Amino acid sequence: MSDMQLAKDPYNIIITGVGGQGNVLASRLLGGMLAEKGYLVTIGETFGASQRGGSVMSHLRVSRKAVSSPQIPRGRADVVVSLEPVEAVRVVAGYGNPDTVFLTNTHPIYPVGVIKGDLDYPPLEELKAAVRRLFLAAYFIDATARAVALGNPILLNIVMLGALGRLNIVPFQREDFQEAIARRLPPGQRDINLQAFDAGHDMLRND
Repeated sequence: MSDMQLAKDPYNIIITGVGGQGNVLASRLLGGMLAEKGYLVTIGETFGASQRGGSVMSHLRVSRKAVSSPQIPRGRADVVVSLEPVEAVRVVAGYGNPDTVFLTNTHPIYPVGVIKGDLDYPPLEELKAAVRRLFLAAYFIDATARAVALGNPILLNIVMLGALGRLNIVPFQREDFQEAIARRLPPGQRDINLQAFDAGHDMLRND
């Protein structure tokens, strides 16, 4: 779908997760692919904590004309891509609407309070049921498991980009990703990242 156009202008994409999951790289790769297609891309990032494990959220606003603010208005996200399931719920509570496309990794990262027993982490099936009551388009994949099978859990961010590409709602293809990693990653990392992208694409196709 090389001639695909975005459904809205600006088109608002949130990529969220926790520190150490590769959220920022994913947003930069996606933004770079869209910029190469002639879109104006504004990226705004928020960090819940500086240390590994804190919340990280990237706002991408994509347009054919200038966008005034890097922050997506509340309730105006068109797509939420999350590398961690509870972070996804946290984000859509503030930025989602019934038309938001919801795509999340199902593998949890437990915060310290849960590990210590002070807080509860919601069961995945309850989370899925709640999300599906709110959003018509909701997709769940275990991107971490597929990344581990490829040899490195950090590849989950690229698995998620591959799944996003499969949805055909953002105008980028495998060839665009291949060019993007050629610009940003050293040669020794490109093949495994391409494998991760393909894995995410196939996971959603078979979902």
